[in-house]
Amino acid sequence: QVQLVESGGGLVQAGGSLRLSCAASGRTFSSYFMGWFRQAPDKEREFVAAIMWRGSTTAYAGSVKGRFTISRDNAKNTVYLQMNSLKPEDTAVYYCAAGQTRSDKAYEYDFWGRGTQVTVSS
Repeated sequence: QVQLVESGGGLVQAGGSLRLSCAASGRTFSSYFMGWFRQAPDKEREFVAAIMWRGSTTAYAGSVKGRFTISRDNAKNTVYLQMNSLKPEDTAVYYCAAGQTRSDKAYEYDFWGRGTQVTVSS
């Protein structure tokens, strides 16, 4: 019902910034929460941030709070993740996901993109 495509990943030095985009297509429910997750090599997939499709509700993982900002452009059906002050430990494949409730658990999300690679060098 919902298709998600991430973009904006790349290679950046520590302290730099990147903005990821998640373009949604298909039928999107206004009550959905959009989440960003990431998975580093040999690590479990972890929650990064989430935002309600309509409204102002947001949530962040403690490891990124104050550095990352999630936002949306409903007219473009796009969710963004602005990443500042990047650290090498932020290196991971970043995934966009959609779910019917706000959650920091990957299994609570129903739809997933294929991911975009973010690499932060030291």
